Amino acid sequence: MREGIMGAEVLFARASAQENARPQESSVLPAAGWNLESFAREQIRGLVQQVFFSSAQTPVRQVVFSAIDKDTDVKSLCRRVGEELAKETTSKIAILGDYPQLFLSGEFQATASDRAPTGLGTLRPAVTWVGENLWLAPADPGDGVRGSTSHLHSYLAEIRQEFEYSIVAGPAAAESNQAMAMAQVADGIILVLSAGHTRRVTARKIKETFYAAQARILGTVLTDRVFPIPEGIYRRL
Repeated sequence: MREGIMGAEVLFARASAQENARPQESSVLPAAGWNLESFAREQIRGLVQQVFFSSAQTPVRQVVFSAIDKDTDVKSLCRRVGEELAKETTSKIAILGDYPQLFLSGEFQATASDRAPTGLGTLRPAVTWVGENLWLAPADPGDGVRGSTSHLHSYLAEIRQEFEYSIVAGPAAAESNQAMAMAQVADGIILVLSAGHTRRVTARKIKETFYAAQARILGTVLTDRVFPIPEGIYRRL
């Protein structure tokens, strides 16, 4: 049996694609010069370009990422999307999520909160500057009405006023109604599927629920893919 390697790469498919269509990928990877991390960065870069800089008539400035399953990681995906978006624009960007301190990687490190934009009121002390134009914000300001639809709508509207772009690490769609509430006020939602454990029937039901609520589904992201080891590397093992 041929061995494989797993990574956090993503494949993005627009919502307008056919229901059962899958992104095209090569079954054989290049033997030389192929790097898993570089491939992951290219996938993230492509995702950012398609979501935020496509020729779509309706601009996307605030997007929610929500996993189908509770065990699928969304926060690290949002982190990487935010980091890549910060390289593509000088506009202010906020990543919303419950991130531990110093979670960002590479050149983006949580170092100070004194550069937070003005006008955030009581939220300002909680906003952390992590790069030239990139900030972390809590998923919820925690003002006593956490989770209510009106509260989420108001909070996301406030974030939209202060940041040109905002990326929200939302709760799992199958576990919480908050994802729906967020999607209804944001510019759209991207559903995150795991190649390892997301059931097709579950994903289809959730998509139908979002469509029925007139939430804008921008597309789906497939994570946790397993790749065959490139032939040249395999022979050296």
